[in-house]
Amino acid sequence: MATVDDVIPEGESPDSVSDPRRRDFLNIAAVAFPATAGAVAVLFPLVNQMSPSADVLAESTTTVDLSKIQPGQGVITTFRKQPLFVRNLTPKEVAEANAVPLSELRDPETLEKRTQPGHENWLITLGVCTHLGCIPLGINEGDNRGKFGGYFCPCHGSQYDTAGRIRQGPAPKNLAVPPYKFTSPTAILVG
Repeated sequence: MATVDDVIPEGESPDSVSDPRRRDFLNIAAVAFPATAGAVAVLFPLVNQMSPSADVLAESTTTVDLSKIQPGQGVITTFRKQPLFVRNLTPKEVAEANAVPLSELRDPETLEKRTQPGHENWLITLGVCTHLGCIPLGINEGDNRGKFGGYFCPCHGSQYDTAGRIRQGPAPKNLAVPPYKFTSPTAILVG
């Protein structure tokens, strides 16, 4: 059996020997705290620079006043540096879009899916052809709207119907519908 004299090094009293576990903890803490603080000081600027800047956040949403857009008319505005088509469809255009069988569509979507409930006449799409990114014609009065009455891309001839769905040409998809919500009966917030 070991005695107190066997455990305590020669020349030291029992009161001068501290608990080795406490000493190890203090050594680890003394090294870990400055190392952690240094890591935070280095990583914070790297992580912070990945956050979007104020000008990017300002462009992340667009408010559109719908009160001046009459049925059959549309406007072009911008959303995230891309053209945004806002079109007030006439009852005839809504009926034409609803009459198209989904089996005839390359990218089948109903008008109801592309608009919001109770606002089927408001078609909000990005004004970018899904083929190679040209801006289609058809939002302004007098523009060539193609044989389907929606939009016509002058670059390669893609034609979209009144619901912005691809009907003819090389474009693989319908015009994209960005996320949006009605903030009032006459205004939307896109983004």
